[in-house]
Amino acid sequence: MFLKAGLLSLLLLLASRVLGVLRETALAAAFGSSGMADVAIVMLTLPDWLAGVLVSGALAYVLLPHWAGASAAHQNATQNRVARYLLWGSILLAGVMVAAHGSLGALLVPGVSVSLQSSVNQAMVWSALALPAAMLAGLWATRLQHERDFLGLYSANLVVNSVLIVALFFWSTRGSATGAGAVPTLGVFLLVAVFMRLLWQGWRMRPLYHHSKFSVSSSTTLGSLPGWRIWMWAVLGAGLPLTLPFVARTFASGTGEGALATFNYAWKLVELPLVLAIQLVASLAFPAIARAYGRQTDSDNSNADAMTAAVRGALTLAWTLACAAAAALLVGAPAIASVLFGWGRMQASSLVQIAAWGSVGAWGLLPQALLAVALTILATIGRMRFAVLAYALALAVVLVAGGVGRTAGHQLMWALNAGFLAAAVVAWGALGVSAMRRWVPVRALLAPFVVLMALVAVTHWLGLAGDASAEISGSKQVQALFQCAGAALVVIASGWFAGPALRQALRS
Repeated sequence: MFLKAGLLSLLLLLASRVLGVLRETALAAAFGSSGMADVAIVMLTLPDWLAGVLVSGALAYVLLPHWAGASAAHQNATQNRVARYLLWGSILLAGVMVAAHGSLGALLVPGVSVSLQSSVNQAMVWSALALPAAMLAGLWATRLQHERDFLGLYSANLVVNSVLIVALFFWSTRGSATGAGAVPTLGVFLLVAVFMRLLWQGWRMRPLYHHSKFSVSSSTTLGSLPGWRIWMWAVLGAGLPLTLPFVARTFASGTGEGALATFNYAWKLVELPLVLAIQLVASLAFPAIARAYGRQTDSDNSNADAMTAAVRGALTLAWTLACAAAAALLVGAPAIASVLFGWGRMQASSLVQIAAWGSVGAWGLLPQALLAVALTILATIGRMRFAVLAYALALAVVLVAGGVGRTAGHQLMWALNAGFLAAAVVAWGALGVSAMRRWVPVRALLAPFVVLMALVAVTHWLGLAGDASAEISGSKQVQALFQCAGAALVVIASGWFAGPALRQALRS
């Protein structure tokens, strides 16, 4: 049962992320890296980003433990109470967004031209209208996660992305080249998408309310909520990681029209392996690490050894996959960028920038692998304050870079890399030197890194890597893609033959 559920969730997560990349591909085909692309990206992502920062992750951190062992009536009462708070709060926030749409647009898309200012203002209004549905979807997703309804949980985003891909395809074939009228069209599709997601989630949750009979007088007691301190740390812990790339792309927008879109596409090159490899490994390792930690006793070293084995396995696998993904991007970023975004109205010069900025962002996968495992351990031992501190430091690095004028795309990517590295140092420092000595398999981590560095040096020396200063197409593109796959496999093979750590991690 658990194997089936794990495979189903993995496949649905993979489908959701791939469809998300296809949405970006459709957006690139429809608008390229124009100012209208900047507007469309902000409008389509703002509702879910706000929901993710303010509630979605925090709800999982707070409500999942709160619901553990509770009755269905208690869970339903709590859910209904939180839903009321979210609806009223999101309606109030949406009203503020509508009232201050001009200032909000200037803050989020500072590089837009005067001719597109009205489009930006309209986009803020459409995003505000979609916000309540996005907030409620975050709560319902948390309940589906608690019920282990993986089909309902992950396929909800498939609904949204499918509708938006249809909208972008519709506009790319029938819309004007200037983008006139794009905002109202995409705004209508955005509302359809978020409400269809709610319909799907509600339909999946319909059996839950068959057991929700409880007296009105007891509803307040049943629906009690955790204290505000728990909510505060949960919001910070879940929201700060989502804020980093959002702030960076906003700074990038200040350099001119299309820069926000270009940075967004470049970040997608990094985000896909980050989510599907590094963060997935950390998530899958979480139960094993938690079980081993919970069973540790002073008189039983076997459970301490199990904790060490779980952490070392997760770290080895996450690091090896990070090095493999970085090798693929550093060897063939131009070809990958061309395949994903070189369609429709995308300019060749923008593809060059996407590839160059994505290559810089590839180095950030390495500290993020270390950070993902460290945060898993901190969550297990109940020291999430250090996780918040780590991400706050990373955000401070990005803010300082933007504040001193380092707003070019490659500069912001390097700022993100530095921020992630600083966060990883803080997170592992919070675990202590003795823990690092036990849990960090230096030899297992060293082999993939050395091979990664050697591959990058050799391919550039021999001229085998895609030229980031020119567009890649045709047979050269196919050759570059094979080089990407080969580089990733060589890195993984180095970890496989360097010692038993990677083999044990894959078997566990």
